[in-house]
Amino acid sequence: MLTNKPKFDLEERTTEFAKRIIQLSKALPKNIINNPLINQIIRSAGSIGANYREANDALGKKDFVHRIKISRKETKETLHWLELIEEANQGFKPRMQELKREAQELRNILSSIATNASNKGNKK
Repeated sequence: MLTNKPKFDLEERTTEFAKRIIQLSKALPKNIINNPLINQIIRSAGSIGANYREANDALGKKDFVHRIKISRKETKETLHWLELIEEANQGFKPRMQELKREAQELRNILSSIATNASNKGNKK
């Protein structure tokens, strides 16, 4: 059934983000500086979605919040690697800005989810 509602699927969005990081990594020159940065960013970007999926299958609220916080932590780590890659590859700056913006949005969304989930049940 087709609906006019916009689709918002954070699992899909985190996967697409990781795919964009892979495409960036494939485009970067392979050298002594980029190679370790590429390895790190692919791991952290992939972990964002993996941990989000684990959160969705959490065994309880505490487990859910913990896994969301791990996903948020991986997003912050990915932002760190993006900053370093941008420094090492000035010609990629426009592309990096969009990836950093998406990472910041993901971090903000995950922070909001963690806060809201933590606050549920604390209000009496």
